[in-house]
Amino acid sequence: MAAPDGLRFDCGRICLDLMATDGPPAERLTGPEQLRAWLAGAGVVPGAAPLDGIDGRWVARFCALRALLRRVVQDELGGRAATGDLDLLNRTAAAADPPAVRAVRGPDGALVRTLPGPPDCAALLAAVARDALTLLTDTAARGRLRHCEGESCPLVYLDTSRGRRRRWCSSSACGNRARVARHRRRTDRSR
Repeated sequence: MAAPDGLRFDCGRICLDLMATDGPPAERLTGPEQLRAWLAGAGVVPGAAPLDGIDGRWVARFCALRALLRRVVQDELGGRAATGDLDLLNRTAAAADPPAVRAVRGPDGALVRTLPGPPDCAALLAAVARDALTLLTDTAARGRLRHCEGESCPLVYLDTSRGRRRRWCSSSACGNRARVARHRRRTDRSR
């Protein structure tokens, strides 16, 4: 699922969705507003969480975590991640406790998620890093990690399809491009 600002939340895990913020066609975490939208859209924080403290330093730290995640996930899919990168990911996950989510009654009486106060950057980074550690240490989930087969698409996603035959990060994006290319090849051959 793509959000109006180009953010994607269809890779199957929060850490993979963060990795998807940098790739074709362009960088998506270009400032504090985009990071706020990603944190809420990915479910790291409730949608109405107070995120007034986000600034360019937060964006830089999330971009650094994204680069680390890309190295670790790609290396693990290829065989084995570097010990230094794993140590850095472990330190990020342990640097702070992820924000505690509380349930409160909303205006309509339904329970809604909220935070007791504004989260700090280290806590949010820890939440994403812990998601990655959980994914990478779960043998079954790791076995469902896939590289998108789309031409020049760098995304990694969690294949939760029934037959485990998903080929693209998104059927409507990379899948559609592949189908159009296949159709054009067929029609060009028939001429």
